[in-house]
Amino acid sequence: MDDMFFQDWMGLLRVMLVGTLAYAALVAALRVSGKRTLAQLNAFDLVVTVAFGSTLATIILSEKVALAEGLLALVLLIGLQWIVTFSSVRSRRIARLVRAEPTLLLRNGEFCEDAMRRERVTPEEVRAVLRRAGLGGPEAARAVILEGDGSFSVTSTDAPPTERSVAGFEDLGQGPRKD
Repeated sequence: MDDMFFQDWMGLLRVMLVGTLAYAALVAALRVSGKRTLAQLNAFDLVVTVAFGSTLATIILSEKVALAEGLLALVLLIGLQWIVTFSSVRSRRIARLVRAEPTLLLRNGEFCEDAMRRERVTPEEVRAVLRRAGLGGPEAARAVILEGDGSFSVTSTDAPPTERSVAGFEDLGQGPRKD
């Protein structure tokens, strides 16, 4: 029963020392790898971030994992993340594998029901997004887009023409598209 609450002072010292060094190494490695490593999270980035956390916890708490092995694991994860993001910027095919494409959910005040069903978004959720954007309802929106990172973008019908365009989607003046 005593082992559950306290084993020995060396274990506590190891956690303090290894935890501090591993944390500092992770922060330094992420800083060197660039802002893109932990940019706004999409599903792929979330998996990598969880892997970072799990690896850091294992380094700190498992006496079976030496600091050098743990740091190598962190550097490996960062290197793999860098390779994938580097490749996805240069290859549309790789980008499509690791990044979700934006989806048009509302066009000129009308819901794109097939797209909403595919993305598992309800009309009530879109209305909540419109309220947060300060719009009274669907008729006040030119477009609502579910972005690849899970956030929503809203363009109102009264936006100036330069702000009305929605990159990646055809002309919004044609009414809802049958997805």
